[in-house]
Amino acid sequence: MLDHPEGTGTGATYGYRHLLQLLSIKIRQREGQSLDVIKSEMKDVTGDALEKRIAQSLAPALGAGAHAVAASDDDTTLQWRRLAVANGIEIHVREDSPAASDDAIVAMREAVRSALGREDLR
Repeated sequence: MLDHPEGTGTGATYGYRHLLQLLSIKIRQREGQSLDVIKSEMKDVTGDALEKRIAQSLAPALGAGAHAVAASDDDTTLQWRRLAVANGIEIHVREDSPAASDDAIVAMREAVRSALGREDLR
């Protein structure tokens, strides 16, 4: 179901698309879909479509208005919140974003940990 990683064994590396696929699978499983249905749905789905599905699924947990931004990304005075999710994985949220609330940050962290499916990350 997932794209194949680069390399093999402990040398395998996974990219952004792998994370999107994993998140999408976990979200659909939580919605009650079987892996067979998910597999057929994900066939030939683009990365953009995966991002959109994930964003739509997580939006309620992150709070309304996360798309509203007070400053542009090229503003060098912006402050960012960094949250470690797991070894080598961080979430960065700009302070002026509605998604920077403590509740939203925790929801994002837990959603990513859940999608990773590893109990030791919780």
